[in-house]
Amino acid sequence: GIILVAINPYKQLPIYGDAIIHAYSGQNMGDMDPHIFAVAEEAYKQMARNNKNQSIIVSGESGAGKTVSARYAMRYFATVSKSSSNAHVEDKVLASNPITEAVGNAKTTRNDNSSRFGKYTEISFDQSYQIIGANMRTYLLEKSRVVFQVENERNYHIFYQLCASAMQPEYEHLKLGRSQENNLL
Repeated sequence: GIILVAINPYKQLPIYGDAIIHAYSGQNMGDMDPHIFAVAEEAYKQMARNNKNQSIIVSGESGAGKTVSARYAMRYFATVSKSSSNAHVEDKVLASNPITEAVGNAKTTRNDNSSRFGKYTEISFDQSYQIIGANMRTYLLEKSRVVFQVENERNYHIFYQLCASAMQPEYEHLKLGRSQENNLL
C-alpha cells in the first residue's frame, strides 16, 4: 500500500487549509506532492470506485502528530464529500469522548499529554459517499502506568483530577488523598 512519512513541525503550517484540500481533490496519487490529503484522496477514490471499505493507519511515536494527522484526514473527507452538516466531523469525533482522553492520557518525558491508548475511528458514508456518522473505539495499551511511573512521568490525568477533587462531597466515599501524599507524582 501507500506509505506517507509525515513529520510534526510543532507549529502551524499553511499547508492544511481548504485551498490545499481542493488542490488535492480528484488528483491521482503521485500527481501532487506527498501529503496526508493525497493519502486521504486515494482512499476516498478507491472507496467510491470499488465500493469497498478503506483503511488509513496512522502510526508513530509520542508527540509525532498522529491525532493531528487523523484530524486532517477526517476534515478532508468531510470537505470533499460535501458533507456540510458534518463539516467539522473531526471535531465531533475527537471531542466525542473526553473521559477517555483523561483516563488514557498521561505526561511522559516527551509529551505532557501523551495518549497511552490506541484509537480506531470508523467513518460511515452513505450511497453518495457523504459522511453520515463516525464511531471511535479506544483500547488501553499501557496498563502498567496505573501502578508504576518512570521517573519524570505521571499516572493518567484522571488520577490527578480525582485527587484534586478529593474534598468534594460526592467523592468522599473514595477516600482519596492528595497525589503527593501517595508518592505517585
